[in-house]
Amino acid sequence: MTDTPLGELRDWFDTWAAYVRARNFVAARALFSPGVMGFGTHMRIVHGLDALERDQWRAVWPTITGFTFLTDEIEGGVSTDNTTAWAIVPWSSCGYAEDGTPFDRPGRATVVFNRKSNGEGWRAIHTHFSLAPGTPQKSWGNSDRA
Repeated sequence: MTDTPLGELRDWFDTWAAYVRARNFVAARALFSPGVMGFGTHMRIVHGLDALERDQWRAVWPTITGFTFLTDEIEGGVSTDNTTAWAIVPWSSCGYAEDGTPFDRPGRATVVFNRKSNGEGWRAIHTHFSLAPGTPQKSWGNSDRA
């Protein structure tokens, strides 16, 4: 783990991206507060981790490949007591048209984090995902992908 707050957030995003690629919903849940609130490409507003997984993650992750946060471009900040943080980071992925044709599926995310004390792992309390302008809203998946 990186020993700077922004480095910790980079590590958090890299871990989450690996879970997205593996479609590991169970492991990903540990990175989030049970009361997380968010909105994204498939839902207007969602309250709670169960709804986030059901309405966003399970609607998207199985239909894309190659999901990666571009953590070299991360920007963010941490509170003076080191218990609240925020970050914005672009991401990339491959989506699939209804006929299985792949397309670039870039976007950006904002995540707000908290933790009880310095040294504990960050947990997301808010997420906002949006696709880059001009990107198709729906990915249909591709039965030939791994």
